[in-house]
Amino acid sequence: MVERRRSVRQKSFLAGCIYFNDRRRSAECLIREISDQGARIVFSRAVNIPDLVELYVPQREQTVRARVHWRKGNAIGLIFPRAARTPSVPPASNELAQRVSQLEAEILLLRRILNRLKRKIESVGAWDERLLT
Repeated sequence: MVERRRSVRQKSFLAGCIYFNDRRRSAECLIREISDQGARIVFSRAVNIPDLVELYVPQREQTVRARVHWRKGNAIGLIFPRAARTPSVPPASNELAQRVSQLEAEILLLRRILNRLKRKIESVGAWDERLLT
């Protein structure tokens, strides 16, 4: 496969939040790849978002404007316009309740992933025991 990106995206496992409709709506996401020019994000369920959004990365306290470049299933590719590549101010303190809600959703998503991984490990362990007997 030919790489067409100008900058290399780094693999990541960062929680994120997509804001849209003038920040009146939001959707939790997982940032799987990110660079200074774009990102690949995934959602735990099907989400209908517009083409212009803001991506908030709590771990980096950074918000960037983004344009949807492609969509495939629950994954979306974002492009960061040149003017939007600088970090913005973190959310105001009056948004504490929303941040707590976002963190709770992130914890839930991570628990689901952990449970899936535990089930996979258990199934592999049972398979290995069958080979030994």
